[in-house]
Amino acid sequence: MTSYSISVRLQRTTVEEAYVSVPVTDAVMQEEPAEDGSHRLDTQALFAAAVELGRGADWLPEGRQVEVHPVQKAPDRVLPRLHAEG
Repeated sequence: MTSYSISVRLQRTTVEEAYVSVPVTDAVMQEEPAEDGSHRLDTQALFAAAVELGRGADWLPEGRQVEVHPVQKAPDRVLPRLHAEG
């Protein structure tokens, strides 16, 4: 008896979290003081520094989700066989 199968492309997304402590230095502060004379954080620089620190952080799993991939495409190893039969 001949059997058939259908390949379904799945994707798994793993979410992890880590906490990093970014030192408050001139590198994460805005160069010019605000109108009231206070010094403010440069949030873009702060988050860039956090991402850099995160490269060496201890990451903890937060969740995992498996779902059908929105784009269904036959695996490359199957395509030549389909074309040859077809």
